[in-house]
Amino acid sequence: MAEVTTTILNPESHLLLDQPLLRLPVELGRKNFKLAAMHIEHDRKALTASLKTAANDSLSGKRTPKETLDSLDNMINRMKNLKRKTEAFHEDEKAIHRQSRKRLEHLHHLYQIPSLADVKYDDWSRLRLDRLLVDYLLRNGYGDSARALAKVKGIEDLVDVDVFVQCHNVEESLRRGSTQECLAWCTENRELTRKTNVSLQWTGWWNWAVELKSVLQSTLEFELRLQQFIELRRKGSLLEARLHAQKYITVHSEMNVPEFQRAAGLLAYGPYARTEPYKVRAQVWTMYSESRWDFLANLFVKTHHELFALPERPLLHIALSAGLSALKTPSCHSRYASSSSNASSSTTTVCPICSTELNELARSLRHVQHNKSSVEHDPVVLPNGRVYGRERLLEMSSKFGLPVGKVKDPTTSEVYDASVIRKVFFS
Repeated sequence: MAEVTTTILNPESHLLLDQPLLRLPVELGRKNFKLAAMHIEHDRKALTASLKTAANDSLSGKRTPKETLDSLDNMINRMKNLKRKTEAFHEDEKAIHRQSRKRLEHLHHLYQIPSLADVKYDDWSRLRLDRLLVDYLLRNGYGDSARALAKVKGIEDLVDVDVFVQCHNVEESLRRGSTQECLAWCTENRELTRKTNVSLQWTGWWNWAVELKSVLQSTLEFELRLQQFIELRRKGSLLEARLHAQKYITVHSEMNVPEFQRAAGLLAYGPYARTEPYKVRAQVWTMYSESRWDFLANLFVKTHHELFALPERPLLHIALSAGLSALKTPSCHSRYASSSSNASSSTTTVCPICSTELNELARSLRHVQHNKSSVEHDPVVLPNGRVYGRERLLEMSSKFGLPVGKVKDPTTSEVYDASVIRKVFFS
């Protein structure tokens, strides 16, 4: 009965890792709908005003018939352009629906698998592993490799290559010192970013920490405008910096008071000032520090992932952490763990945690609490506290070429008299 219970498949536990698979298309559909509605509303207001003006001017004789016809032609052209835009949005919506349908079918197959021992579960798990690998490649900037892998495996509708490629391109532009691409992204997603609450803390050597929150506008956009202001001051363009601050910085004065106050100080302190937090110091984050570009890149990625309901860590890391924690025991990181980490060990292990590849990766994870354990029928303990089966211990000592009456710890290679080993009784 226990063996049957352990092979029963629980689909709900598997879906915990696959939430972004369904949430991202929903967020993309919401974004597509809002952009379409924004364009329609903008053109509707413009066309209504133009039509009203043309009608009134025609009736009052302010326009000739030819001018009225030209105005109507312009309105017709604008409506044609709106039609093309809405058709593009409609195509994007159909693509999102197709992806959602494929992903629902993929998850539905899981509910049709009765057991973990079923061959269908192996196939489904391999497909999910391919998805996790594509997600990992995308998050690390290998867009072409991820796209090629998705195409070979036939999972283009189960992964979000374009979303991550766009994110990586904007992130890299920030690390190169350009804010234009990120500002364009903020403009495109402004209606969504206004509802995003991002908290990020920076602690410098002067021990200050600022919590950034966006209420009416994105914190990201404020930080980008602030960086533009800093670059203008770095170049010595004081007048342009003042105009820029009046247009883009002052509107955030109530929401980001500490940062606004420091930004105001930039007008008085140039890039070569000796006053904190404006003085440029090596490996210290200040207003004029070049490390602010990395801060902006990380803030953008955080905002992007929160906006589209994506986890900050790669899904592959989350799956590996769960699996490694389930297998890890307190002895896995002992200095006598196995032959992979101890040259004097005479044994080999099949434990993945003790392997050279995964030992360091699992070091910071918690170990699982095992309710059941399997031990030898004749356990004995050596003076160093290690427990083995008496029969197997004597057999291995004989194979090592030890004389009768001597035993060797197969893990630490310590040799003891057989008389010092003690029988173990479990209670």
